[in-house]
Amino acid sequence: MPRFSIIVPSHGVAGRLSQALDSVLAQSFGDFELIPVCDAPDCAAAEVAAARAERDSRVAPVHSPPSAGLAGARNTGVRAATGAYLLFLDGDDVLVPGALAALDARLARTGDVDVLYFEHERTPWWEGEPANPPAPLLAKAPDGAFSPGRAPHLTGVQLPAWSAAYRRSFLAERRLAFPEGHFTDIGFGAMAAAGAERMAVLRSVVVRHLVRRQGNRLNLPGEHHAELLDQAERALEHAAERGLPAERRGPLFEQLFAAILKTATHPRRLTHRERRAFFRRAGALYRRHRPAGFRPPGGRLGVQHRLLASGSYAGFRALRAANRAAGRTLRSLPRPQGLRTRLLYRRHLRRPLDPNLAVYCAYWGRGYACNPAAIHAKARELAPHLRAVFLVERDQAHTVPEDVDHAVIGSRRYWEVLARAKYLVNNANFAEGVVKRPGSVHLQTQHGTPLKTMGVDQSTYPVVAAASGSFAKLLGRVDRWDYNLSSNRHSTQMWERAFPGSYEQLEYGYPRNDVYYTATADDVARVRRELGVPEGKTAVLYAPTHRDYETGFGTGGLDLEAFCEAAGEDVVVLLRAHYFYDRGGRPGSGRVIDVTAHRSTEDVCLAADALVTDYSSIMFDYANLDRPIVVYADDWEVYRETRGVYFDLMAAPPGPVARTPEELARIFRDGGHAGAESAALRAAFRERFCEFDDGRAAERVVRRVLLGEPPEAIPPVTPLAERVPAPAATLVRS
Repeated sequence: MPRFSIIVPSHGVAGRLSQALDSVLAQSFGDFELIPVCDAPDCAAAEVAAARAERDSRVAPVHSPPSAGLAGARNTGVRAATGAYLLFLDGDDVLVPGALAALDARLARTGDVDVLYFEHERTPWWEGEPANPPAPLLAKAPDGAFSPGRAPHLTGVQLPAWSAAYRRSFLAERRLAFPEGHFTDIGFGAMAAAGAERMAVLRSVVVRHLVRRQGNRLNLPGEHHAELLDQAERALEHAAERGLPAERRGPLFEQLFAAILKTATHPRRLTHRERRAFFRRAGALYRRHRPAGFRPPGGRLGVQHRLLASGSYAGFRALRAANRAAGRTLRSLPRPQGLRTRLLYRRHLRRPLDPNLAVYCAYWGRGYACNPAAIHAKARELAPHLRAVFLVERDQAHTVPEDVDHAVIGSRRYWEVLARAKYLVNNANFAEGVVKRPGSVHLQTQHGTPLKTMGVDQSTYPVVAAASGSFAKLLGRVDRWDYNLSSNRHSTQMWERAFPGSYEQLEYGYPRNDVYYTATADDVARVRRELGVPEGKTAVLYAPTHRDYETGFGTGGLDLEAFCEAAGEDVVVLLRAHYFYDRGGRPGSGRVIDVTAHRSTEDVCLAADALVTDYSSIMFDYANLDRPIVVYADDWEVYRETRGVYFDLMAAPPGPVARTPEELARIFRDGGHAGAESAALRAAFRERFCEFDDGRAAERVVRRVLLGEPPEAIPPVTPLAERVPAPAATLVRS
């Protein structure tokens, strides 16, 4: 029998689950079993759990459907557990180093107890200091093991399930399980505390709880708040059935009604009608279960207790209104620059939304490009009733196709269309001053698959964080998103981590990559002629990424002319710098063609017979073409340490890896870039990262977001084996 069973529900947290599981597997105390509870055998979380189970026999995944909720997932884990003590860890939390050793040492000193409470740390995902809410509560508990009567304030209401270890046989003897519904921790915690005979506390942090970007989902508005009363009623009835003395029922009653009144007085959790019904039911519960001799607390909370006891909703409503008026502060509207612009924007915000207006923007206004451009083009076909405006910087306005309506960023029309558009589509973010209006739909398309850390995950890398600005402001922009686009499950999980929010993930693929499956041999030949690729030559696209620790564009010590000479006489290089450096060309020669300023990355990829890159996300898109990819990683260790990465590219590259210019040239000269080993690496890479790109991503997005079709009506993704990429130039007949 293992000492501990750690049960980890994983619904909706696949992006963080690996950190939770790894924090357990890395513990110095090894006598445990780890039970991830996944939605289904083939879900993203199950894949994460299965990967750990393959490496470690202590990992034993089980399955519980999302319909069973958190309570069902935990109860499924309990039924599978064999350990002496049970711990519950949320899938986006972690055990601190040495946690299990500290628990084992504490239990060795106290002997067996029914419940061992411990401290936890609440850590913000963005900005702010960690907090330790249980510390004051546990500080008042006796030392050593004690009976619950010696610490009546430990009712189980104020500590979540993941802030305690429970003796498994105690839960079985008392037939305790997590009650279904919302606020299950309150019902379970109160019943466990009521049934316990021996308790102990550990005054050190065991769990690091990562505060979700949107806060606790239970705090969101909705009818589910009525279930708080269900859990409170269940806890109070259980206490009465067990015959808890008044000195223990009093603290339980007070803590439960502190939570109930917090909800009743909250400005947004309940509608007016819901609040009235909630108050009346809470009042009846209060009067039925108030312990003999109970004295309400003082101050405003005490007044609320007395109003509950008397059933005076009119008095409660008047008190709430008075408190709201006294504490009301003016919230300033996010303001674009300039008084006249602010006033203009405010005026347009007072006008109704235009249901047929869609606004698009790519790369902070760098032109008509990427996923927004592909969605715009498909919307013309499938949603011709929509009027579209593309937003661009003034110096890029001339690059917009003549038949595409556009507005210059910062102009009067720019602020007008932003204020009135129902649909707003961007692959980055709109300006700080843009307001998310009720009824508007914001689609974040992203512009690459993340190898490097993104969003709030950058906060631990000083070089990147210094240039990123406020993470709090970033997350304020994330709050505007209704939908977020993903091209593979890896991206889905990483976006969840990097940009925590309440948006819906659309696993539809990247619309910009549709062309890799729809372009013809004639299209490839045309693009090569436009770029000036000599006929019959092998065009190698060189596309390095930006480095946060360098200023300006560089080629990593790679002499492209020398590479051409060493790689073979038929090789030419298409040089495409990162879009941060797309203003102004770089000098080229006959065998090095600078295509940085070409408006379409997709065209450049179609023209290339092979790709050389370092850590750029272009590799994930180019892999759709199933053409050779070579990674030039001369500074991988430095990049990984300063920028941070989500996986080890060197362990799972899309093709051969070169560390020096000589190695790179030899790979091409010897044909290794297109050999069997290269093809095998590329196949595995495509299986993982080309999951949803099949040529119909734009159609799926337009139907779901702009036409409002239900998910079940959206065209399914074509299996990878059935897709036919655009032919490479070797198959082109000019």
